[in-house]
Amino acid sequence: MSTALGGTGLATAAVGENAVSGTPTLSPKRKPVSAAIRASALASYLMLIALALIYIYPFLISLASSFKTDADATSNPLSLIPQMWSFAAYERLFTQVPLLQWTGNSALIAVIVTFGRVFFDSLAGYALSRLHFRGRSVIFAFFIAVLAVPNVVLLIPRFLILKELGLYNTYAGMIVPLIIDAAGIFIMKQFFESIPVSVEEAARIDGAGVFRTFWTIVLPMARPALITLFILSFQGSWNEFAHFVISRQSPDLNTLTTGVASLVSGQLGSGNQYPLQLAAAVLMSIPVAVLFFIFQKRIMNTTGGAEKG
Repeated sequence: MSTALGGTGLATAAVGENAVSGTPTLSPKRKPVSAAIRASALASYLMLIALALIYIYPFLISLASSFKTDADATSNPLSLIPQMWSFAAYERLFTQVPLLQWTGNSALIAVIVTFGRVFFDSLAGYALSRLHFRGRSVIFAFFIAVLAVPNVVLLIPRFLILKELGLYNTYAGMIVPLIIDAAGIFIMKQFFESIPVSVEEAARIDGAGVFRTFWTIVLPMARPALITLFILSFQGSWNEFAHFVISRQSPDLNTLTTGVASLVSGQLGSGNQYPLQLAAAVLMSIPVAVLFFIFQKRIMNTTGGAEKG
């Protein structure tokens, strides 16, 4: 009798464990992945890896060549491993080249231009998306037309305007023409149109004006677009070259782009100076790369602000 009861107890305990755990006795079989799907996925991954290597290889060459000697960089320009590691190029950048002055000029201009573009482009984008006034469609068409004009076509007129206004060879002449950007206005207008108008009705009922509604209600919802515009503006102003060539002449106003261009032209000595030039290029790319990696997730979430509102 005890044996039977014990067996029954064990069976009941086993059933209880299955009931508590909720695990089925028979696991469903997974459908096998066909060989064609596996081959297609493998080919896709290999193609992506090849494209990534193509894009990153020039940067790896720049990084490796910055630690080479001039002779090594000339004889083995595509080698990723220097024959003899040398920090002479970086040492020259901080001793014989006014790198800190160039960096300071670039940082000053990039910060002012970035915040100016974010503010004024968002203002213009909000006006074109929300305010109803005569000629709004014409003005927007004008901005689209400006995007189609190559920047090099506008260099000479821009130079003449700066000379007439007395802004040539000044910080103002380097900054003011870059404050407004047609592409940024287009980005902000399109994002503001994705935000429902109903979210602004409560603010209007409370007596808020147009700017207060824009600043306190709509602009915080446009955070993904603002971050995207912030990074694009910083990258564009940090890497700007053509405008700085025609807006300044003094070496004291050199930015990193114009300063590195002077290195490429051989103003600091004879020889190719590949390590010196590439070391400067590597240091130039660090701020933009860091900024992108910090905000890359928010750039991809382009509709987060409108959905949360």
